Amino acid sequence: MGRYIINGGKQLSGIIEVSGAKNSALPILMSTLIAKGDYKIKNIPVLKDVDTSLQLLKSMGLDFTHINNEVIIKNNNDKTTEAPYDLANKMRASFWVMGPLLARFGEGKVSLPGGCAIGTRPVDLHLKGFEKLGAKIKMEHGYVHAKADKLKGAKINLDFPSVGATINLIMASVLAEGETTINNSAHEPEVVDLANFLQSMGANIVGAGTDKIKIIGVKELKPNEYEIIPDRIEAGTFIILSLLFGGQIKIKNVNIDHLGEFIKILEKMGVGFLYENKVLSVSGDLKKLKHSKVVTKPFPGFATDLQAQMMTLFSLISGKSEIKETIFENRFMHVNELCRMGANIKVEGNKASIIGPCQFSGAEVSATDLRAGASLVLAGLVATGITTINEVQHIERGYEKLVERLQKLGAIIRKED
Repeated sequence: MGRYIINGGKQLSGIIEVSGAKNSALPILMSTLIAKGDYKIKNIPVLKDVDTSLQLLKSMGLDFTHINNEVIIKNNNDKTTEAPYDLANKMRASFWVMGPLLARFGEGKVSLPGGCAIGTRPVDLHLKGFEKLGAKIKMEHGYVHAKADKLKGAKINLDFPSVGATINLIMASVLAEGETTINNSAHEPEVVDLANFLQSMGANIVGAGTDKIKIIGVKELKPNEYEIIPDRIEAGTFIILSLLFGGQIKIKNVNIDHLGEFIKILEKMGVGFLYENKVLSVSGDLKKLKHSKVVTKPFPGFATDLQAQMMTLFSLISGKSEIKETIFENRFMHVNELCRMGANIKVEGNKASIIGPCQFSGAEVSATDLRAGASLVLAGLVATGITTINEVQHIERGYEKLVERLQKLGAIIRKED
């Protein structure tokens, strides 16, 4: 728990580096359950969700050493197939242990997941896929219990290109007998990163990053050393941050190809990008940028995880912009908080209309989820006066050492416990 106190309106400048991708790190950490041995994972972000994941693995018989952005994992687990409630309930990503447990032991027992309250996000697609692979599913006392004598390859058609289900089913399939095909699979870079990691261990995976992934089961995987990709959502957040301060903030460790429609929309609005020596420079005058429309979609569409931050940017641009949220049904909770700071936003169903420009002024607000919190930090940095952001534990689930990094840019921000 804690809060951020921001004295806004101060000019920021300098270089900020993007951390490793949280949404790659978590499934890759979970996948170390599949094979015994020693792993070295580099470019791991220092986040609460990563720490929770490591503690979860430790409770299941794995040992780890975490120094800065590198984790060494020793998998000595011979029999533990249950993820304890007190750890698994803290974050949705905990359910990703089910695929590795089924692959390794043919059995897994995991509590129904927790995480940000941005929608129902059911695990039914995961369970249907596990059943296709031959697992029998029981749900009792808040736990999902899956068991199979032997997983066998199957043709799995996802109703929706779910990142979570695609990841879990890939991990479950790598040791399954025969060939598994996942149709309508998620395209996200984090899916590709997981596939690349598993392939480095000896898995046979074709088509990651497309809507059809083929996995041919192998007899065993061998632990390896691997480096996580940069976090595209953090990169997008920092691009918006730079725009708020006239492009005076340069961003290091960015993969533009992982940002999809986000970059194209900004370019149409009048934003310029220059990438040299692994550093991204952003140019664009807020007074001259064009208003726009955004529809959140699976990758390579506009990421729902950048929707809240984009709303802060739209609030500072002249004209009427629109955001249509199609991924999660409860992801406009930041609207009221931004309006408390001076934004002019109206919501009808899954569509938000933003009239700009506004002048943000400091207020006491609360981070209702991870990305909502990021939007409030952005607003607080350009606001006049003092902004107090409560419930910052949500923000710290996805942004490594954010206060320290912003301070290095010149921000007057501190955390109070």
